[in-house]
Amino acid sequence: MNTINVSQTLSVSNHRVFSSDLNEHDTVFGGKILATIDDNSSIPASRVARIETVTASVDQVNFILPFRLQDSMCTESYVSGVGTRSIEVFTKIIGEHLKTGERFLGLTCFSSFVVVERGIELPQVVPDTDEYKFVCQGYEQRQAERMKKLQQQRDFNSNISLDFPWTK
Repeated sequence: MNTINVSQTLSVSNHRVFSSDLNEHDTVFGGKILATIDDNSSIPASRVARIETVTASVDQVNFILPFRLQDSMCTESYVSGVGTRSIEVFTKIIGEHLKTGERFLGLTCFSSFVVVERGIELPQVVPDTDEYKFVCQGYEQRQAERMKKLQQQRDFNSNISLDFPWTK
């Protein structure tokens, strides 16, 4: 079985917060942050698969501290687990108050991607830093929880009406 070091999947992007990024609370709009997560986390998934992948879910988004004007957002994403067709990506966003240099953990998130093609053998990831080892060690438990939630979601979806609401 092929392997790849987690560090080889790392994707890093930086963004300076501007007034156009802010919501009515003068913090970065959550939808903008979610788009940043999806964009940045798709790169590690592609680095592992080397074929087309699609976002299956954005799980466990933890908004820890807000990002404000005069902050920068450093988004780091890397593969934290690989299944048969699924790829889990961990993302963290580190904020920096640009006037003081103070850094803070603003967000953590796990996303899941799936390869479109069947019959592909994905490489296993090898964590090569202390942080990567810590994050990767929980993959099997998170995957089992995702599978349970996926079945619950399927059951839930089967009870959702597709009828036009005005014809009831």
